[in-house]
Amino acid sequence: MARLFIGPRETNFISDLTKEIVKDVNGQQIIYYPISEKKTTVHDVYDEAQHKVFDQPIAVDAVVDAQFHEGTHINQFGIDQVYKIEVFLHYRDLIEKCINVNVGDFFSFSDIFYEITNANIIKNIFGQAEHRSGIKITGTKAREGQFDSTLFGPTDISHTDPTAVQKKFVQQRGEESNSEGPTGDKRAMVEAGVIDLPPDGPREVSEKGAAADNSHYASSFYSDTKK
Repeated sequence: MARLFIGPRETNFISDLTKEIVKDVNGQQIIYYPISEKKTTVHDVYDEAQHKVFDQPIAVDAVVDAQFHEGTHINQFGIDQVYKIEVFLHYRDLIEKCINVNVGDFFSFSDIFYEITNANIIKNIFGQAEHRSGIKITGTKAREGQFDSTLFGPTDISHTDPTAVQKKFVQQRGEESNSEGPTGDKRAMVEAGVIDLPPDGPREVSEKGAAADNSHYASSFYSDTKK
């Protein structure tokens, strides 16, 4: 679209609107494991890393699509089910947090580890080359023994550890921190002085709405109070 009609205000608005959906409504995250180029040794002949060393895992806000079954492979070890998953990552959010997404890195969602096998820019905002909407990564389920790390919740309702089921979701809303700690969240229109941060701050969904007998069958949203 013509730059005469589409300027920074419009691109900032689209970016902030997408962030609001990802961070304040959707509430999904992946745990990202970036490969450490300094710590990983590459084979002199094959130019491949036999053992990948990873930096500190990072929680990244995302929109995660449903896992799909790509096929079944039969090898000398038996039957190997191949599963893939597609994930949307907000482009500006990655830049602001200095996260470089690379094929070969790993991430976890639920209780499964995936290797990034594809990473593509989704589209340019209003066709402008320098403004990108997001990155779609495709993760293939890591084979057993290919990647081992501590799992971070939420994982699965069948697990018994305290973080297996997420009981609290807190919005970010452009604040530097919320009740869960630093967010690293930035909103372009706020930084440009076009709008102010919401005066009531980030809201949450939690067990404040639990039943009177503390059986935790309900949850509260926004200004609801514990019954």
